[in-house]
Amino acid sequence: MHTAPARIEPTSLADYLEALSKATFQPGMSWRVVDAKWPGIKAAFRNFDPIAVAAFGEPELDALTNDPSVIRSRKKLEAVVHNARRMLELEGAYGSFRAYLRAQGGFEQTVAHMRKQFKFLGDMGAFHFLYVVGEEVPSYDEWCATHGQHS
Repeated sequence: MHTAPARIEPTSLADYLEALSKATFQPGMSWRVVDAKWPGIKAAFRNFDPIAVAAFGEPELDALTNDPSVIRSRKKLEAVVHNARRMLELEGAYGSFRAYLRAQGGFEQTVAHMRKQFKFLGDMGAFHFLYVVGEEVPSYDEWCATHGQHS
């Protein structure tokens, strides 16, 4: 039995970045591990302030790679920084991140576009992200049936 994640009403780009980052860290890991490390990850990424995260460079990434309070996957840490930069660019281009999400033409098109824009985001991560931030998604069972997953 799957428990659906809590949905949020994003009020800032930081809310979107946090939800996307959770989907970024999850592949290959237990949700319990991600949830247990989340307070440390949130603090390390300055509460997901996208401008602060986008400014991270090698020194910050080196420090995070050695920080036991976070998931120390260098590629996933780098992905969060890349994704913050890309979110800021898309927000600027579309006027808001929500407008970007809704400009893609539907769920499958949005997922396909997001996978090209953001690192460490697969189909399941995109589904999870869009569900959490309150975008329209198919039912989980329907999504699983059309994506070869077991519900």
